Amino acid sequence: MDTTPSQTASLPVATQQIHVAFWNLQNLFDIDASKLATDLEFTPGNGWDRQTFERKVTNLAEMIRLMFDGDGPDLLGVCEIENKRVGDILIRAIGRDDYALAHVEHPDICGLDTSLIYSTRLFELNTDATSGHTVSLRYPTRDIFEVHLKVKSNQSDLVVLVNHWPSRKPGRQETEPFRVTVASHCGRLVADNVKLSRRDYLMLQDNDQALQTLNDAWNRNVLLMGDFNDEPWSHSVMDVLGAVYSSERIAEPVTFARGCLPSYRAYASRAVPLFNPMWSLVTSPNQGTSFDPEAAQPDTLRDQFMVSRGLYYGLQGLQVQEVVPGIPQVGIFRPTIMSTEKGRPREFHRDTRTGYSNHFPVTTTINVLDR
Repeated sequence: MDTTPSQTASLPVATQQIHVAFWNLQNLFDIDASKLATDLEFTPGNGWDRQTFERKVTNLAEMIRLMFDGDGPDLLGVCEIENKRVGDILIRAIGRDDYALAHVEHPDICGLDTSLIYSTRLFELNTDATSGHTVSLRYPTRDIFEVHLKVKSNQSDLVVLVNHWPSRKPGRQETEPFRVTVASHCGRLVADNVKLSRRDYLMLQDNDQALQTLNDAWNRNVLLMGDFNDEPWSHSVMDVLGAVYSSERIAEPVTFARGCLPSYRAYASRAVPLFNPMWSLVTSPNQGTSFDPEAAQPDTLRDQFMVSRGLYYGLQGLQVQEVVPGIPQVGIFRPTIMSTEKGRPREFHRDTRTGYSNHFPVTTTINVLDR
């Protein structure tokens, strides 16, 4: 049994669009000096005062409003904000009255937060399923934020995982094992959302209804976004998380094995592939989202989107918009005002109170389908 668009009699029609963006805001600290802010020298004595904070928020808000031809995003994942208060201040500065913030506060030891700004006109938030996931490395780090939304217009569910994986800061020892650990944890979160639990699986009977139940779960809409601090071709992304640029890897549904359901062991061990549309930008020169002078290719593509099978094929009411059939539309938002003369992100400077972030935002669009 398969339900890919190539095998359906007629394809659903898009009735609405959801504009999506992700942006690493680069150290958006509150002005109330926490231990973390003090450790990183974001204090009034180091130039991080109310006026500097307000100017950075204003600059960020101006760029967010410019996205999508001045409409702004309907979903905006962010990382490197210190707390909910900062997120709420940013929302007020943007000025869209339909924005709300999904956020979970964590102790300062967990680092700067990841959050999701969403449109209340388009979405309902399942607060019970919203959670921040701590991955234990040498110390707990807040890396993955899980948000469950329902699209109001067609009642489709959407799971969003906002990521900020361990960094590659100069002078540190090799950090790839940290990102591999977080990638494995992220993969388990994806699997938790598209697979049945052991208890639910063992209650199924060997019939078509059971197979449909398995595929309904397998085809759920899951969207990953974030600063992964690794490239699309990195081991953590391709091999551990399983996000690749090949529709063949995601095409296979759950099927009967010799006329019956597969064993739970076979089902549970099946890898959950994701489609990574960022590969479409790899061959374009100077298409990085951030700059790393120590990298083999300094213009890096570490801010990314990844989508599940259901979201790629449009099997449950939502489909990532395509440039051409099979190629989802993704982009880097890099207006001239945000760029240096060399086309790199114009980061914010406390002394002049100019600039934005050391990352460009990434964008995509999701079509809401007629169900």
